[in-house]
Amino acid sequence: MFAKIANWFKPLPDAAPLSDEQEIKKLYRLWRIKMFFSMYFGYALFYFTRKNLDIIKPTLIENNLFTVEQLGTIGMVIYLTYGIGKFVSGIIADKCNIRSVMAVGLFTSSIINILFAFIPQLAGMLPVSATFLAAFLWGLNGAAQSMGFPPVAKGLVYWFSPSERATKWTLWSSSHTFGAFFVAQLISLLAWMKCGWQMSFIVPACMGIAYSLFMLWAMTDKPTTVGLPAIEIYRNDKMPVTKEKSDMSQWEIVKKYVLTNPFLWALAISYVFIYYVRFATLDWATTFLVQDRGFTQAAAASAASAMPFLGMPGGIVAGYLADKFFQGRCTQMNLIYLVILAASCWCFYKFASVDAFMLTAVFAAFIGFFVDGPQNLAGGVQASRVTVQESVSAACGFTGMFGYFGAMLSSKGAAFISVNYGWKGVYVSCIFACMIAMACIATTWKKESAGVKK
Repeated sequence: MFAKIANWFKPLPDAAPLSDEQEIKKLYRLWRIKMFFSMYFGYALFYFTRKNLDIIKPTLIENNLFTVEQLGTIGMVIYLTYGIGKFVSGIIADKCNIRSVMAVGLFTSSIINILFAFIPQLAGMLPVSATFLAAFLWGLNGAAQSMGFPPVAKGLVYWFSPSERATKWTLWSSSHTFGAFFVAQLISLLAWMKCGWQMSFIVPACMGIAYSLFMLWAMTDKPTTVGLPAIEIYRNDKMPVTKEKSDMSQWEIVKKYVLTNPFLWALAISYVFIYYVRFATLDWATTFLVQDRGFTQAAAASAASAMPFLGMPGGIVAGYLADKFFQGRCTQMNLIYLVILAASCWCFYKFASVDAFMLTAVFAAFIGFFVDGPQNLAGGVQASRVTVQESVSAACGFTGMFGYFGAMLSSKGAAFISVNYGWKGVYVSCIFACMIAMACIATTWKKESAGVKK
């Protein structure tokens, strides 16, 4: 049985190579579109089955299901399991096929969401508290969610070449904010329809189950599995980093090009602080606006939704500018974005007001716009540029693991800071996090410049 499951996850076999150039061009275009959008909407659905909890937090608190501190603990658990799982899934994804890993992750996450909707009933049947059960289930959800990004990172590297990757990667990365924005709208609609908080988990779960089955039908693995040449051959584009030896084992590749790669370590540490800012602002925005500024739940969710909504073009613009003006290098764009992000965090705290809804939404949008650039570039595109193609999933999983250590810190840490130092302390901490991230990213300047044609 286990052998059959393992075979199902193995890389798909190469098909007979095609020789007709017109057919290759036509099929490459078709498959690049299919793979891109399958991964795009698939990852957006991962957000539907993860960020729904953050949006429904005020309702759970009002119904006395959980306290702020308990929700902080639950959030910390998912970020811990998701972060570690991202690295483990990255190592696994480099040796597996893209569609199986991604589809199984979304399907599993959807089933866990359905169980989460019945926590009060399950806690009454089991000798554990509702908080423990919620943390356990959401921790499992983190492990399932970690199966989303690594296969996508592999897919983007194998289907798009280095000279176009920043644009394509950040375009795909808007799926994060697409998912975060539309799950907020979905839950607002369910609240307006008075469907009950449980439907905020059941409806996204049903959508995730349906799409996971669709991915098994629509997606493939690498270009060679459908008879197409490798992307670097098709696009005549040189890979920034290549293996020194062709007979290296997977562990040797991971050890040399990931675990002992100083540039990946710099990006990973920067990711801790980028993700701290991202989730300290995104996860707690509605709670801050309700508790500190007197917004209603609906008004707070509406204003805060500008954050992920404007994040979509923010990341895309960063990738386009990196390709257009810096030949795919990401260091410069990351530094520019982080400076403006720090200023946006302060302005959001300073000027958010129930009497100035549009101004509140504008500064929320600024945070979303300028956090998405570093979030998409540093741990994704930039990580793929300082490692080899054969370890890109592990490299992105490695930086992603550190990112979610930052997210875990934002969940429990922001809750602690808000209780003990007020919301001003939370947004000041975001400014300091931006400064530390800038210092780490600056160390990759020369490395990226060395790999660019003059």
